[in-house]
Amino acid sequence: QNVATAGHADRIALVLGQGERLPFADASFDALTFTYLLRYVADPAATIKELARIVRPGGCAASLEFAVPERRFWRSWWWLYTRIVLPLAGAVLGGRPWFDVGRFLGPNITQHYRRFPVIATIRAWNDAGFTDVGARKMSLGGGLVIWGRRSQDDVVCSSEGP
Repeated sequence: QNVATAGHADRIALVLGQGERLPFADASFDALTFTYLLRYVADPAATIKELARIVRPGGCAASLEFAVPERRFWRSWWWLYTRIVLPLAGAVLGGRPWFDVGRFLGPNITQHYRRFPVIATIRAWNDAGFTDVGARKMSLGGGLVIWGRRSQDDVVCSSEGP
């Protein structure tokens, strides 16, 4: 409804799919970006492989995910923020639903990286057929950007990202 109201129904199609089985043909897209996806799929490596399948050879892909800071000092502050500040701010600003979201995020992010560490994520990108894979921690370690190029030399992704 929002797409139609904005007058973009002729340019934007919303498609429901499952990360491990996307409803698109091989090499359907020139480029791909995704955010905050891998914590919500049963098999992150299979999802990355499926995402690689739909990017044309030579096409770029990039992702943004939350992360757990590596340095103890920032990780302690991050823990306090995600376990106390975020839920309380959510409750004050949005009531019970936003309190629940705030309470969910920190433990969910921590659990994801215990199950699927950053090094495993990067390995999955390489195993899926991405080359020139790069990763950068952002926001004092609370964010993670990963990028790569589907194996072929048609398009160049710089060391700074796509």
